[in-house]
Amino acid sequence: MNLESAETYINHPTWGLLYRICMVDDSQELFTTLYAQRLFFLVTVEAKGMKFQPIGRTEARMMLENRLRGLRRTGQSQEYDQLHSVFQRTFQ
Repeated sequence: MNLESAETYINHPTWGLLYRICMVDDSQELFTTLYAQRLFFLVTVEAKGMKFQPIGRTEARMMLENRLRGLRRTGQSQEYDQLHSVFQRTFQ
C-alpha cells in the first residue's frame, strides 16, 4: 500500500480529530484539524508516545512545499500528484 495516499487520523486531546497531510521524515508527520484545516501540528512519534508541536500555517506550507520538491526530484510522480492535490485544497 502507498503510505502517501493512506488516510490517517489521530485524536488530539484538545483539538479532536486530526488529518495527516504528509510525512515530514521517518519520525515526523504533518497533521491539520479535520474540518477547518487552520491549525497545524508536527507530530513526532517517540518511544513514550506522540508529541504534538503546534506550528503556523506558513511553516506548515513550507514543509509541504519541501516534501513536494523532494517527491518531484526523486521522480515519484504519483505521490507528487496526490500530495499536490492536498496542497491545493489546504493552502489555496
